Amino acid sequence: MPTYAAPGVYVEEVASSQKVLSAAPTAIAAFVGFTERAPSDDPNDPDGLAPRLVTSWTQFEQLYGGFAKGCMLPLSVYGYFQNGGSIAYICRIPNSTPAGEPARAALPAADRSLGLPLVVTSVEPDADIQIAVSSDDPGEGEAPEGPSTFTLTVVEHGEAVESFPGLTLGSKDDTNAAKVVNATSTKVKVEVSLDDKVDLSAMIDVMKPGVFALEKAASVPVPVSGRQFAGSETARAGINGLAIADDVTMVIVPDLVTAARKDDGTIDLNLWKAVQTSLISHCELQANRMAILDAPPGMTPQQIKEWRSEVAMYDSAFAALYYPWIKVENPIGVNGDREVFVPPSGHLAGVWARTDESRGVWKAPANDTIRGCLDVERSITQNEQSLLNPIGINCIRPFGTRGIRVWGARTLSSDTDWRYLNVRRLFNMIETTIMEGTQYAVFEPNDVTLWEGVTRTLTGFLRGLWSAGALFGTSEDQAFYVKCDAETNPPESIDEGKLIVEVGLAPVKPAEFVVFRISQKKQVAG
Repeated sequence: MPTYAAPGVYVEEVASSQKVLSAAPTAIAAFVGFTERAPSDDPNDPDGLAPRLVTSWTQFEQLYGGFAKGCMLPLSVYGYFQNGGSIAYICRIPNSTPAGEPARAALPAADRSLGLPLVVTSVEPDADIQIAVSSDDPGEGEAPEGPSTFTLTVVEHGEAVESFPGLTLGSKDDTNAAKVVNATSTKVKVEVSLDDKVDLSAMIDVMKPGVFALEKAASVPVPVSGRQFAGSETARAGINGLAIADDVTMVIVPDLVTAARKDDGTIDLNLWKAVQTSLISHCELQANRMAILDAPPGMTPQQIKEWRSEVAMYDSAFAALYYPWIKVENPIGVNGDREVFVPPSGHLAGVWARTDESRGVWKAPANDTIRGCLDVERSITQNEQSLLNPIGINCIRPFGTRGIRVWGARTLSSDTDWRYLNVRRLFNMIETTIMEGTQYAVFEPNDVTLWEGVTRTLTGFLRGLWSAGALFGTSEDQAFYVKCDAETNPPESIDEGKLIVEVGLAPVKPAEFVVFRISQKKQVAG
């Protein structure tokens, strides 16, 4: 309390005991897998293992490169943004080692008839080097004297480290590019491959201006173990490295198929289960995110049923499994085919995000189309799904003119309280919101004023959810209750420093089975 000594008027600001809660984000995905290259934005993380935040496909390309052979993650990330996702973390796992050979590039001449007269090779193997070529133009209105010259600049990590002006391609000239550069450069070696009979004296521009990257030799693939996928929270790598990304709500591992595929084309199901078990354990431990799992490829409905029931045997409210794989357009140059089957998890994460944005996290992410999906690996009949749906396998099915739709919204839990995805994700959101939004109450006097303030804060938030359709009931009393009083906070609990609040919710559940009972209405004579 302030002390007043002099007469006058004083104004005091009193903090409100009621706060406003803002719903926690629900559609932030994390992808763990292989990429074309490692990001170079952090010198303390040269391998790019720590999670990076991206908000668009363009930003992903800038950090990790684009589509690449042997990498399923870029296709999944592209499908995520295509289907409505907007925020994602990327956690790269190295799956190759540098080739250990010099990088190389052939630079074109300004005159196409000269072809590629200049070949530049890095001195160090696997060097990240670019070559900038510019013409040494004479002053405006001045005619060039003798053969035209050019400047070759060596760029490393975005900075010019060496520059060689006044170069030519003439083999007998002292300004020959190979002679000048090779005599002093510590970064590159140059070779001029040009016929001595070519007359260069009349050419204004000998070399084509531009910036050209030296191409590295293809990296050597290396096997990736389940332990590498699991990673480490301490090392900020792999699945467990996502612990530092508190706002992640969905985790996807699309490159599991890349690592699990054997030389004979079969799938190592032991590795498949080991990685997915690690993923489920991570999500359960964090308790604020869901694992979106892919079924092994190539399985029939009978095989996937047996694998789910007898091999995988997952039982978790924090995981969802989708079957079968989907066909998407394959970027030109990747694997040689124009269409390719991919695990559906990345695209489904986008569908989840789209549903959250358009309807809310309480709406089951099902009965919606998958953008970019051309076909499914295997068509599922109604009878076949009747075997898969009860054991938590969410099917993706074609419906003719209604398109290819997600036709399931179940978790992998045997607990009926957490059967549906939207119920688990709604509670994840509410629990995170309450935990983050009531931090103000820590160390406040544990009395009636605090109890009433917390009650008003939570009631206002839950009333908004009920009004939006997230909670079931025709009145607030039916939809939720908040209890924080002397009954929940007896003296012994207060002495232990605890503030206990009871919250009860009636979540809406999806109409999974829509049943119309139809009968004949008999006309009574007379």
